[in-house]
Amino acid sequence: MRLGIDSGGTFTDFVFLGAGEGWVHKVPSTPGDPLQAIITGVAEMRPQGLAGVEVVHGTTRGTNAFLERQGARVALLTTAGFEDVLYIGRQTRPELFNLMVEKPPEILPRELVLGVQERLGADGAALLPLTDEEISRVRAWVRELAPEALAVCLLHAYAHPRHEERLAAALADLGLPLSLSCQILPEIREYERTAATVMNAYLGPVIQKYLADWSRRLPGASLFIQQSNGGFLPASEAAAWGLQTILSGPAGGVYGAWRLGQELGLQKILTLDMGGTSTDVALVAGEIPFTREYLLEGYPLGIPVMDIHTVGAGGGSIAFQDRGGALRVGPKSAGADPGPVCYGRGQEVTVTDAQLYLGRLRPENFLGGRMLLHPEAAARALSRLAAVFGVAPAELALGVIRAANSHMAKALRAVSLERGFDPREFTLCCFGGAAGLQVCELAQELDLRRILVPAQAGVLSALGMALAGLRRDWTRTLLLSGPRLTWDRLQQECRSLQEQGLSEMRGEGWPVADLTVAGELELRYRGQSDTLTVPCRPDFLANFHGRHRHLYGHDFPGREVEALSLRLNFQAPAFPAALPRLASSSLSRSALPRQGAVWLPEGPATLPFYDRGELQAGEVLAGPALVVEDHASLLILPGFQAEVLPQGHLLLSR
Repeated sequence: MRLGIDSGGTFTDFVFLGAGEGWVHKVPSTPGDPLQAIITGVAEMRPQGLAGVEVVHGTTRGTNAFLERQGARVALLTTAGFEDVLYIGRQTRPELFNLMVEKPPEILPRELVLGVQERLGADGAALLPLTDEEISRVRAWVRELAPEALAVCLLHAYAHPRHEERLAAALADLGLPLSLSCQILPEIREYERTAATVMNAYLGPVIQKYLADWSRRLPGASLFIQQSNGGFLPASEAAAWGLQTILSGPAGGVYGAWRLGQELGLQKILTLDMGGTSTDVALVAGEIPFTREYLLEGYPLGIPVMDIHTVGAGGGSIAFQDRGGALRVGPKSAGADPGPVCYGRGQEVTVTDAQLYLGRLRPENFLGGRMLLHPEAAARALSRLAAVFGVAPAELALGVIRAANSHMAKALRAVSLERGFDPREFTLCCFGGAAGLQVCELAQELDLRRILVPAQAGVLSALGMALAGLRRDWTRTLLLSGPRLTWDRLQQECRSLQEQGLSEMRGEGWPVADLTVAGELELRYRGQSDTLTVPCRPDFLANFHGRHRHLYGHDFPGREVEALSLRLNFQAPAFPAALPRLASSSLSRSALPRQGAVWLPEGPATLPFYDRGELQAGEVLAGPALVVEDHASLLILPGFQAEVLPQGHLLLSR
């Protein structure tokens, strides 16, 4: 049995999978104590507890700790002369014409960086040996500072880790969590390797504390933590790989959409995950997209993460008047506390309040009738803000929706048109609690023809977590070019790295018998700095030239190619083999009216209402119509029609 838990900023979602069956649940999040929402949801969904259940949990604990700068107090050991690498960074300017750019707050004060008197050359030669006296000096420095975690990133440790390993052995008795760059990111590029190692050390103790709290308050479950690469790690190892928990929640949604696409034979999907706080989009062209260039507040992660683009537009995004008098929506969100005005505690108008005022949300069935909404409070708040703009409340509410749509459309263009893909060739897969009410307007704006709305779309991220498998990634720097870059040599490197990975995973107690291994290469033309990633196959060179031509409009077939890195990912089988039908655990739903007044973009109209749980396979719904379920609703605009697929999903076309 498997339970997927997605802790979001506004709601916490649950998907429980048994033998050929499954059911779902959703509760409001508790930002001050995320575990409290999980405890509440588990008690409501499975009163007998979690004994014998595998729990895959996507958490924002590490991400929030980084964004709020509430991570551990970290000290960094690096080669003398390279103490400022983390602060210099790359010569990239996110805002070319802004003379007053403010850098994000530092995660590591400069006084917590120590230059170690040692140096290895790129060939491994000891240019400056690491002496016992230097190790004693480093120990004394660490003891005096008393950090909560330690990051070690020495020059050329990606290929020659012996100095890092010797330092780690000498400092082990101090009892500090250690992050070594030769383990976290064994690749060239000092800045990226240093940033990844420091961030891992910064987040590790935070994750460790969270998991200890989990064990104390939710005993009995076999806990796994969702990673940014779509797989998961045993909780016992998650603290040592805190960096891997970044984008934990959104990764589950993209993986769930990919699994759904595989089941339905859809190779080209644009994912739209709109929750209460933000919207995540991704482009899936036959396989899950990954990137190693993801930046979090300017800091590169370096590790493989799902290529997800996030914007601050969600159901809880706050609408306001900016200094120029224009209407703005987001990125600030009301979250779960205080939440939108209609939740009963908020004071500022949000996208959810606008949807409720326009009649697109049904208060009698929100969260299966378990959560009371306050339409009158939302109407009063909208009237106050509408008076500021001198418009009617309905006009303001429609403007709030259009502003949120603008943010999401821009994000969808960023992952499609700006990367050389025609979005009209893709099916827009929408999920998350808020996406269905705006997806048709987005399809019109981008000229998309097909929309897929999964069954139980409001909890697809949690479903993706429940379906995931164990995964570990291994990497090795190659720096091969010219006559040394051959398929035979690459096969040798693959075998060597695979043996290393399997050996270490056996030592950690991993079940390795059923693992599948996939490889990829990081290539570039000799003399370039940027790289492209292609599968590790005999046609790797032709693949690289073709990908370069697709992205940039040209290639150089006669130019020498250099292989920087080889990467292998070890993936356990997913669970289960087929997607089961999911039932809601809600018991207190009210009868849904057959029709009602709803504002469309063109104006007010009377729409038929459909209870999604009562729709039959093969049934076709013509827009305009409102389809209501416990955890999400779908507004079908005129010009669209929806077909109910045998699995319960809705396929819209226009």
